[in-house]
Amino acid sequence: MNKEIFVRDYIGGFNAKDFDRFSAFYAEDVRLSLSGKRMLTSRREIVDFYRDVATRCDERLEVVRLVADEEGIAVELDTEFKALKDDPGFIAGPLVPGQSIFIKSVIFYTVKDGRFTDIVARRVQDATTGPSTF
Repeated sequence: MNKEIFVRDYIGGFNAKDFDRFSAFYAEDVRLSLSGKRMLTSRREIVDFYRDVATRCDERLEVVRLVADEEGIAVELDTEFKALKDDPGFIAGPLVPGQSIFIKSVIFYTVKDGRFTDIVARRVQDATTGPSTF
């Protein structure tokens, strides 16, 4: 997998809420494990999940470090979840308008035939909250 394409098209599409663009990277039967809190088991389920998240917050990913080859990608990400409305039960932590949740994660993507088949996301630091940055 090409690093530039991953950052430009996958991360860029994700940050733009361009569901068609970033989901084009997923195999139909892709599996996504979200820090052991939730398992999503198809492209459709992942897209539906992120469409729902987008109604609650604006999510921004920033690549800190990335290693890639033909078999996979390992990436360290800083993620900001900017609250759009109150949601005390949000998966990343309670959302409060005007505030953001900040998370540092490591994500491993398994690649087969140019598509992600398995994604494992894990937090590597406790979430923090503070004023939104965007």
